Amino acid sequence: MAAKAPAVIGVLTEPPAPTWWKVNRHKVFGVTGLLIGYLLGTHLHGAPAQQPETPRPGHTTPAPAAPGEHSMHTAHGLAA
Repeated sequence: MAAKAPAVIGVLTEPPAPTWWKVNRHKVFGVTGLLIGYLLGTHLHGAPAQQPETPRPGHTTPAPAAPGEHSMHTAHGLAA
């Protein structure tokens, strides 16, 4: 019997060199994210601190009623 020649199953070739983008895209995204974060952190300020309200004078007696009105109302709206 004659020996068979070996069959070629596949050909190995070296893949092409990766592009600049494939090599450095993680660096570009990282620097871009840091830059955006810095800009957001330094240019967007939170709500300003609320100033405490100055105490207003309290009323110990009701304001004078206009003529024709009852001088004081109860919780039910009837004159006392």
